[in-house]
Amino acid sequence: MSTSTSKESGSAARFRALIDAHFAFVWRCVRRFGVPPSDADDATQEVFVVAARKLDSLESGREKAFLFATAMRVASTERRTRRRHPEDAADTLDTRSLADQPNAEELAELVEARAYLQEILDGMPVEQSAVFVLAELEETPVREIADLLELPLGTVSSRLRTAREAFAQGVKRFAAREAFSRRKR
Repeated sequence: MSTSTSKESGSAARFRALIDAHFAFVWRCVRRFGVPPSDADDATQEVFVVAARKLDSLESGREKAFLFATAMRVASTERRTRRRHPEDAADTLDTRSLADQPNAEELAELVEARAYLQEILDGMPVEQSAVFVLAELEETPVREIADLLELPLGTVSSRLRTAREAFAQGVKRFAAREAFSRRKR
């Protein structure tokens, strides 16, 4: 086997391992950064297309950080595109099997809660939402977040505290909005 064939085979194996290890993480990230379920597979594929192009320069041990940063950029581009070309809000519905579907009232509440969560995340600066998503939704330890984002531990902790405060304020606004709408009924 020639050297170039060996290198290609090693790159293919590394890329396959990258997908196997991080596909679900990247998919969840693009969803949590505002990509609807109907476009999440395409956005995830775009992240891995970028990773494939940069595989040779991708530092070993830093793959997850690279994929996370790329997922944030791809999701941001997707959100901008959706704002310019709004589509049906039904894209936010879950695509679980019919047997697992909640009843109509639960589904309406779920769609509303997800939309509000996304509204809160969209209202945060990307530096805060990135840390919040990793810590609260991905349950990533603060030390690992610092490593992933190549930030000092104190900076991550500060951003997380600020993001949690912003989230708490958003939840209070949501509760007030809900209470107001109930009184109007």
